[in-house]
Amino acid sequence: MTPSRAFAAVRFLFGAVTLIAVGIQLGIHIGHGFSVLNFFSYFTNLSNIFAAVVLLVESVLTWRGKELGPAWQLLRCISVVCMALVGIVFQALLRDVDLGALLPWINTWLHYVMPVVVVADWLIQSPRNPISLRKLGIAVLFPLVYLAYSLIRGAAINWYAYPFLNPNNGGYGPVVITCVIVAVAFVVTSAVLILLANKFRPLVPTALLPESR
Repeated sequence: MTPSRAFAAVRFLFGAVTLIAVGIQLGIHIGHGFSVLNFFSYFTNLSNIFAAVVLLVESVLTWRGKELGPAWQLLRCISVVCMALVGIVFQALLRDVDLGALLPWINTWLHYVMPVVVVADWLIQSPRNPISLRKLGIAVLFPLVYLAYSLIRGAAINWYAYPFLNPNNGGYGPVVITCVIVAVAFVVTSAVLILLANKFRPLVPTALLPESR
C-alpha cells in the first residue's frame, strides 16, 4: 500500500468511528426520551459530524489521487477550526460538568481524540495553495451563527445546550462575556490554523499521488 493510500485509510477510520460514536449516542439520547433536535443542537455533535464527513471525503480523494479546489479547502478549514474549539472550550468550560448519559469512551473520542486528530490532519496534509486571511470571516461564520442560534432558541424554549450559554446561571452579562471570549478564541484559532497551514507543505506530495504518476 502506498503512503497516500495508507493515509487515506487512517482518515477513513477516524471519520467512520466518529459517525458510529455519534450514532450510538443518538440512540441512547432517543432511548432516554430526549429531543432529537436538542441532540443536534450541541456544537460538539455538529462539529464532529462535520469533521467526520470531511475526513471521509478526503480519504476517498486521497485514495483516488485527487484534490478539490479552494472552496473545499476553506470548508475543510472551517471543520478544523470548529473541532479545535470543541477541544479548547471543553477543557476550559465543560470538563467538570455532568455529561449525563454521554458514554465515557464517546466523550473521550469526541472531545479529546477527534480535536487532536483533525488539527493534526490539517497540519500534516495542509492545503497545497495558501488560504488568504481575508477568508477569516467565512471561517468563523459557522461558530458565530451557532452562538446566535443557541441563544435565540434557548430563550424561546428555555433549554440551552451548554451552561455557559444559559442566562439563568447569573444573567445575560456572563453569557455575553463568555460569547465574546469564545468568538475571539474562534478568530484567533482560525488565524493561527490558516497561517500554520500556509507555512507547512503537505506530507504526501502531488508526485506520490496515484493520479500524478
